[in-house]
Amino acid sequence: MRDALVAHAFAELPNEACGLLAGPDGSIEHFFPMTNADHGRMTYRLDPKEQIRAFNEIEDKGWELACIFHSHTHTEAYPSQTDRNQAFYPDAFYLLVSLSDQDAPVLRGYTIRDGEVSEQEVTVR
Repeated sequence: MRDALVAHAFAELPNEACGLLAGPDGSIEHFFPMTNADHGRMTYRLDPKEQIRAFNEIEDKGWELACIFHSHTHTEAYPSQTDRNQAFYPDAFYLLVSLSDQDAPVLRGYTIRDGEVSEQEVTVR
């Protein structure tokens, strides 16, 4: 999964990459890479049509949304103020990959509730 996330982040350069991860009972079975509808170098917005298709597939399979993923192209893997303001899913886990050192991408995970960031231990293989 880590390789797929990092590959998607590199493929979307110079823009931020984004997507969803889902699976049954809190596990992760599938990565849904998505188009960044903002086409932004410092912002992202999941393509609404792709997001609806992913949510429909998640529901059809009886899965749960596990993570919302995006990349930071030139900054650390920590939620920006914009990320905090746009964290619309308080029960979701937010997974960020930083490409600020392209030779050693860094993945970190967070919960974001009411703008408050809490780093969570994450292992992505």
